[in-house]
Amino acid sequence: MISKKVVENLEKSSWVRAMFDKGTKLRQIHGDDKVFDFSLGNPDPEPPASVKETLKNIISEDPKGIHHYMSNAGFLDVREKISKKINSETGLSLTVDNIIMTCGAAGGLNVVFKTLLDPGDEVIIFAPFFGEYNFYIDNHGGIPVIIPPVKDSFEPDLELFESKINKKTKALIINSPNNPSGYIYSEETLNKISDIISSKEKEFNTTIYVVSDEPYNQLIYDDIELPSILKIFKNSFVVNSFSKSLSLPGERIGYIAVNPDIENIKTVIDSLIFSNRILGFVNAPALFQKVISYSLDAKVDVEIYKARRDRLYEIITECGFSCIKPQGAFYLFPKSPIENDVEFVEHALKYNLLLVPGTGFGCPGYFRMAYCVSIETIENSYPAFKALAKDFNLI
Repeated sequence: MISKKVVENLEKSSWVRAMFDKGTKLRQIHGDDKVFDFSLGNPDPEPPASVKETLKNIISEDPKGIHHYMSNAGFLDVREKISKKINSETGLSLTVDNIIMTCGAAGGLNVVFKTLLDPGDEVIIFAPFFGEYNFYIDNHGGIPVIIPPVKDSFEPDLELFESKINKKTKALIINSPNNPSGYIYSEETLNKISDIISSKEKEFNTTIYVVSDEPYNQLIYDDIELPSILKIFKNSFVVNSFSKSLSLPGERIGYIAVNPDIENIKTVIDSLIFSNRILGFVNAPALFQKVISYSLDAKVDVEIYKARRDRLYEIITECGFSCIKPQGAFYLFPKSPIENDVEFVEHALKYNLLLVPGTGFGCPGYFRMAYCVSIETIENSYPAFKALAKDFNLI
């Protein structure tokens, strides 16, 4: 018999994938154009032309050693370019040693948690959150502690956050822009969080690390500024990937940026590199390390996502759904018209609408919609949303 724990976790695993699988069956029955799949955050714009051209050039030039092992931290020249890019954006002084290349942000988060956690250590998560965080933390013996947001908002409940910190608290994970809400934590909010952490570190004589998961940091709308986690929190890591900013989710390429002021920096960096190796990642994909090193100033056309956000938001609010307009990422996170969000998304299948219950993101009573779909899909979904809204007396 396989691991009981894995079987248990399998039963609790992602609602996103469950709805996507249901969508596959619906498409086989009704056809692609009759199914409105808002379940999976899979970027649909193609990578920027410059990224494709860079890939062609590297393959054509076939530089010596491009497919060989390198340092477990990644190619030196790639890490240097990333550190300089971060410095130019933040005014900080990262060096090549502060960057560890990873197999995407998911790989990077597992490397960080492997490095930080002893069995029983607690990691605080602000809801709503990406459901896989629970498993990443559990992978390394940690215990997730969920902090629900302030009612009718996506602001973290800072009083509850402060009350939940104890001697076992090892880290806080921040995801901004947030999956599933698209919410961006303000600098004011982050400074309040920093003050709470500093106070609790003194009270318990501990170090509390901040892990910032930032795969959506290039997908920001309405001229909103994204505060720098590295500038606000001393003991911090930024985990980033190019899955969303360059539409490269299948290439599994990302990095960890370590705050240059973090305590015991040499031990921390050496431990991250060691963890990257022993988790079996060994190193990030060699070819795409080189590709992204020439693509740091490129990104997908954010206006494509903005137009989709605006139209989908318009449709669902016209249909009577309550929703906070997202500031970034590519998700809407409206309120469910009934308390049981799972029942609601199951009902939506009647109209071939694939939505994901907020329960899967630690926030019951909501549902997530990914708008990394064509504008045609969004437009064609309007009658389905109207019919769904009528079923719940919203219009």
